[in-house]
Amino acid sequence: MESQWLFSLGGGMLTGLSALVLMLFNGRVAGISGILAGALQHKAPWRLLFLLGLGAGAWLALSLDWATMPRFTTLPSWPVVLLAGLLVGIGTRLGNGCTSGHGICGMGRLSMRSIVATLTFMAVGFLTVFLTHHLFRG
Repeated sequence: MESQWLFSLGGGMLTGLSALVLMLFNGRVAGISGILAGALQHKAPWRLLFLLGLGAGAWLALSLDWATMPRFTTLPSWPVVLLAGLLVGIGTRLGNGCTSGHGICGMGRLSMRSIVATLTFMAVGFLTVFLTHHLFRG
């Protein structure tokens, strides 16, 4: 689809706008890991609403055929998925935030810590794909 880049641009703009609105009205960074942790601890109702909005937006985009989901021919085993989730969680705690908090909000504020964290996330992601898809393909 030729206009797919427009949907990506619009989605990125809405993501930035939602982060800005959250910062302006709540004084909070739109880091999904922190929002989820707070929602699980029943800290503030806006956290649950924010997470529901994320899911509703994705559902709406798919329902209106504005987005497509990739079709995977092979999926990793459950132990691999669980290990990957555990490693992402550990990395989120060690990095004091997730890619949304550092990559969208922190880099938008020109935070050196967030720039370094985002570069680290990206480098580890590139390395992981290289290792799992090219070097250790079984």
